[in-house]
Amino acid sequence: MASEIDHIAQLLNATLDAHHHRRAENALKEEAKKPKYALVLLRVVSTEDQPAKTRLAAALAFKNFIRHNYVDEEGNYKLPVDDVQTIKRELVGLMISAPPTIQTQLGEAISIIADSDFWERWDTLTKDLVNRLSPTDFKITNGVLEVAHSIFVRWRPLFSSNELNREVLHVVGTFGDPFIQMISVADHQIEANKNNPVALKGWLETMSLLIRLFYDLSCQDLPPVIETHLQPITLILHKYLSYTNALFDGEEDDATPLETLKSDICDALQLFTNKYDDDFGSYVQEFTNNVWNVLSSIGPQKRYDSLTSKALQFLTAVASVRRHAEIFNNEQVLSTIVEKVVIPNVALRESDLEMFEDEPIEFIRRDLEGSDTDSRRRAATDFLRKLLDNFEMLVTKVVSEYINYYLETGKSNWKAKDTAVYLFLAIAAKGAVTTAQGVKTVNSHVNVVDFFSQHIASDLLGEGVEPISKVDAIKYLHDFRSQLSKSQWEGAIQPLIQNLNSENYVVYTYAAIAVERVLFLTNEQGEHILPRADIQPYARALLQHLFTLVEKDTSPAKLQENEFLMKCIMRVLIVIKDGVLECDIESVLDHLIKITNVIKQNPSNPRFYYYHFEAIGALVRFCSTSSKIKLLDYLLKPFVEILTEDVSEFVPYVFQIFAALLELDPSTTIPADFKVLIDGVLAPAPWETRGNVPPLARFISAVIPKTKKELLEGQKLEPILTIFQNLLASKKTEQNAFDILEAVTGTFTGDVLAPFFKVIVTLVFSKLQSNPTDSYKSRVARFYHLVSARAGEPGLGADFFIKHAEDIQANVFTPFYLTVILPTTSQFARPVDRKLGVISYTKTLCDSEAFAGRYMKGWGFTCNHLLDLLKNPPKVAAGFGDEIVNEADVDDIGFGIGFTPLNTCKRGPRDDFPDIVEVDKWVSEYLKAANQRTGGVIARFITQRIAPEAQAVLAPYLS
Repeated sequence: MASEIDHIAQLLNATLDAHHHRRAENALKEEAKKPKYALVLLRVVSTEDQPAKTRLAAALAFKNFIRHNYVDEEGNYKLPVDDVQTIKRELVGLMISAPPTIQTQLGEAISIIADSDFWERWDTLTKDLVNRLSPTDFKITNGVLEVAHSIFVRWRPLFSSNELNREVLHVVGTFGDPFIQMISVADHQIEANKNNPVALKGWLETMSLLIRLFYDLSCQDLPPVIETHLQPITLILHKYLSYTNALFDGEEDDATPLETLKSDICDALQLFTNKYDDDFGSYVQEFTNNVWNVLSSIGPQKRYDSLTSKALQFLTAVASVRRHAEIFNNEQVLSTIVEKVVIPNVALRESDLEMFEDEPIEFIRRDLEGSDTDSRRRAATDFLRKLLDNFEMLVTKVVSEYINYYLETGKSNWKAKDTAVYLFLAIAAKGAVTTAQGVKTVNSHVNVVDFFSQHIASDLLGEGVEPISKVDAIKYLHDFRSQLSKSQWEGAIQPLIQNLNSENYVVYTYAAIAVERVLFLTNEQGEHILPRADIQPYARALLQHLFTLVEKDTSPAKLQENEFLMKCIMRVLIVIKDGVLECDIESVLDHLIKITNVIKQNPSNPRFYYYHFEAIGALVRFCSTSSKIKLLDYLLKPFVEILTEDVSEFVPYVFQIFAALLELDPSTTIPADFKVLIDGVLAPAPWETRGNVPPLARFISAVIPKTKKELLEGQKLEPILTIFQNLLASKKTEQNAFDILEAVTGTFTGDVLAPFFKVIVTLVFSKLQSNPTDSYKSRVARFYHLVSARAGEPGLGADFFIKHAEDIQANVFTPFYLTVILPTTSQFARPVDRKLGVISYTKTLCDSEAFAGRYMKGWGFTCNHLLDLLKNPPKVAAGFGDEIVNEADVDDIGFGIGFTPLNTCKRGPRDDFPDIVEVDKWVSEYLKAANQRTGGVIARFITQRIAPEAQAVLAPYLS
C-alpha cells in the first residue's frame, strides 16, 4: 500500500505541473480502473507527511472519482460493497480532522454520497455525528458540524416531497435536541473565552456553523424542536448581531469570524421573514432595528462587504412583505435610508478603484454578470428597487433629489457623477434586467433617453473623460438598449465601436460587451435591430481590432482571460453570416487557429474557448459550402493535433465542428482525411468520457451515410451497433444511441440489417419494460416509423419490423403498436417527426401484408391516426438548422454538465425524406397509386374498416 500511495502522490503532484499535467491525468485515469483506488486517495489525504498541495489534489481527485464512480443511474453501487463501507466509515473522521481547504473537498464528496445513501443506506451517520460532538473542543465540534452542514445544505434548493420530508424528520429526530444544546454550549464558551483570541475565534466559528444548520433544518418546514425554542434562539441571534470584541478591532481586509457569524444570522433572518411570517412576524420589527444599527455601525472596509450585503438582503426581504414594508412608507425614513445606507454602499470606494486598475477583468465580471450578488452595490440596488416596487412615486421623488445633487457636484467631481448615474440606473429599471434585452420596463416617472442625452452622451466620446465615466456611459447604453429605437441605435453604434480603441482595459471591454449585446438585440418580430447590412461596413475593421485586443498578450492564461472580446467576435460572425467572405476570411481563420494553438496548451477559461469554438462554428455554418474557401484545409491540422494530444476540453467541440462540416457537405462521400478518424472513433476509449458521447454520436451519424460501402467492406457495422448497445444501456446516453441507430437504419438495406435486427429490437423492447421516459418512447416510435416508411426499399417496411419482433416473442407486436406507436405518434410535435409518421402510416396502409391480413383492426386504427396527422399537414423547412432556437442565441451555456453544445453547429431535427415537400399531395398520390395497383383494395378497405365520417375525410385523397 505504501508504494501505491507514493506512486499516486507523484502522479497527483505531476497534475499540478503545466508541462506534464496531461500525461499525469491520463495515468491517473488508468489508476482509477484499479481496485481500491478511492481508498488509496483517502490514504494520501490522511498522510500528514505529504505536502499540503498533494493532499488537496488527492481530496479533489477523490471527490471527482466519487462523483462519477460511486453509483450508477439506478442507484446501485459501482464500487465493491467493502470499499463503500470503508469509505463511509473513514471519511467522516478524516474530514473532521482535515485542514479547511481539504474539508471543503471532502465535504462535497460526502454530499455526493449522501445524495444516494442518506439516510436509508447510511442511517447511522446522524447518530455518529451527534456522538462526536464535543462541548470542550471546538476543533472536533466544528469538523462534525461541517460534515452535517455539507449533508443538510442539500435540502435548500429542493422542492418538498414525501421522501425529503422523511429524511428531514429522521435528522431532526436524532440531531434536533443536541443541536439546541450546542447553541447554549457555544454561547457559554464564547463568553468564557472572550479574552482568548484562538478559542474565541474557534467558538464563534462553531456558532456560525450552528446558525447555518439552523437555516438548513428550517429550509423546508419549521421543525417542532425549533418552533418550541424559537424565542430563546431569537435572543441568541439578537445577542450576536450586537456582539463586539476589541480582539477583532484593526483587521481591515478579510472578514473575521464575527462578521461571518453576523452574515449567517442575516441569512437566517431573511429565510424566516420570507417563509415563516406567521411564526416569525412578531420578531421582524425588532430585528429590523437591530440590523439597521449594524449597518449604521460598520464602515466601508472590505471585511464588512459580505455582512453589509446580507444585512441589506434581510431588509429587502422585510420590504417584500407588505405589512412590514409599511415601516419604510415615509419620506423622512426613505430619505434617511438613501442617505445613510444606499448612497454609502453604491458610491465607489478605494477598493473598487484598485480593482478597476489592478484586476480589471474581475471588476467587469463582478459588475456585469451578477457574480456580485453579495456585493454592497448589488444589495443596495436590490433594496432600493424593492422599495420602489412598493412606493414608486415617493421613492422616485426622494432619490431624484439626491441624483440632482450628485449631478451638480459631479460637474467638478467625477466620482459624484458616478454615484448619480448609478442611482438613476437603480430607480429607472423596473423588474429583472434580462441578459437578452436588458431593461424591458422602465419607471414611468423618469425619462431614460433625456437623461442620457443631457448628462451622459458627452462622456461617450469626450476627450479627457475619466475611464469610469466612459464605462458609465457605455453601461447605460448596455442596460437600456431595448429602450432605444433602431434609428437611435444607428447613430449610437459607431461611437460605441470607437470606444474599442480606448487604451483602458475596462473601457474597451465594456464597449465589446455593449456591441455584442446590441448585435444580439431583436424586435418583437425576432428581427435584429442592427442586421447584417448595418454592421457589414464596420465588420472587417471591427474583427481585426478585436483580434488585436485578444492577442495583446500571447501567453495561454492571458490570451484567454477576456471572454467578452471573444464573445463579440463570435457575435459579429453570426450576424454577418457569409459576409465574412468579404472581410478577409483567411485572416479571420488564421487568427482563430493561432488562438486555438495557444490556448490548447492550458485551457483555463471555459467561457472563452466556448465562444472561440462558436466563432469557428459560425464560419462552418455560413461558409462551408462556399467555393471561395476550403475550411477543412484550415481546420484539419490544428484539430487533429487536439485529438492527438488529447486536449480533453476541446475534443467535444472538434467533433461537433467535424460533424457539421460533413452534414453541410452535399457530396455523398467523405474527405479522405476523415477516413483515418473512423477507426479511432469506433474504439472504446473515446466513449468513456461522458462529454465526448454526444459529439461522437453525431459525428458517427454524419459519417455513416457517406461511408456505406467502406463500413460494409471493413466490417465496421457491428462495432457501430456495439456502440449503440452500450449507449442505450444508460439513460444519459440513450438519445445518442438512437441518433446512431437512425443513421444506420436510414442507410442500410434490410438484407444488411437482418442479421442484427432481432438483437436491436430486443434491446429496444427491454428498455420499454422498465418505466421508460416519454422521450425514450418518442425515439422508439421514430425508429419504428423510419423502418416502416422505408417500405419499397429492399427488405424494409412495417412487415420487416413485425417479422423480427414476432421472432422474439409471439404476438408481441400488437401491444407494442397499440400502446407505444399509436399514442406516442399522436403526440409528435416536430414537423419532421409528424411527416415521418404520415409516410410510415401511408406505406403501412398501402404496402403491409401483415396489416392487410393479420392486423385488420390495426389497419383501421392506422388509417384513423393518419387522418389525425393530416388534419394539420406537417410543413418542414428545408436546410441546415431548421427548427432550432434563434440562431444568435448562444448564451444558455451548459457549463458543468460535461458537454456544451455549439449552437452555431446545432442542426434541426433530421428529415429522413427531404424529397417529400408537399406531404398532403404525396399521401394522395401514394394512396391512389396503391389503390390502382391493387385493383381498388385500398378503397374497399376504407369502406369496410373505418367509420363513415372518416371515410368522408379520406375520400378526397383517393379521388
